[in-house]
Amino acid sequence: MQLHLHFGTGRSALLFMLLAFVGTFAVTRLVVRMIRSGRGPFGNVAVGSVHVHHLVPGIFLMLIAGPVEFLAAPHGALRDVLAAVFGVGAALTLDEYALWLHLSDVYWADEGRKSVDTVVGVAALGGIGLLVSNPFARQPGEGTWFFFTFLLLNCALSVVSVLKGRIFLGLAGVLLPFFALWGAIRLAHPGSPWFRRFYREGGSKRARSERRAARRTLNARFKAMVSGLPERRPEPTDRPERPTPPGR
Repeated sequence: MQLHLHFGTGRSALLFMLLAFVGTFAVTRLVVRMIRSGRGPFGNVAVGSVHVHHLVPGIFLMLIAGPVEFLAAPHGALRDVLAAVFGVGAALTLDEYALWLHLSDVYWADEGRKSVDTVVGVAALGGIGLLVSNPFARQPGEGTWFFFTFLLLNCALSVVSVLKGRIFLGLAGVLLPFFALWGAIRLAHPGSPWFRRFYREGGSKRARSERRAARRTLNARFKAMVSGLPERRPEPTDRPERPTPPGR
């Protein structure tokens, strides 16, 4: 596979956006974990008594880079710079994806790992898009019926993957059909639409899906390493310990 890259083009802009996106996410996670552990010179940003989450500057960076790109339509190095600025803003915003999804500060809770899922998925899709040419282009000599049949089948497999909770495989399958096929034949994630509709209570597929979801896989360990351990939430049955009376 050959990658032809000319600066100032759409592909170079995607490269700069991807590098800025991944680099910003890595630096952001490092900084927030240092803040949480009390190490380093960093601290939370606040305006008065309001804690300013880093998705706020991220949104502003995207709001600046996007209109400039659309209105000025720059070429050359400026286009790559704007793409990098947009990548920085997207990383800051998606790093707190779980926060604006749940409308609650769940950054260090278990739900906060959805942010890592989202960032890793977006970065992977960007990498695939950088390496793969237009997936909807017809090849020379390819028949019309074959082309549209293959396209519809690939889209159907991508939809099945998404319904099974394999969102990344479904989206990546639009660019590389193998991912869509792999996502479509795998077991559905517990809680996904496919799981609720087709896996009956007490069925073997339902049990297998739940067992696999409970395993601490390499993927889960990677997410834990990147996101940090979630805070333990007290269970409803947890009770505070009673103080020991004096003299005992």
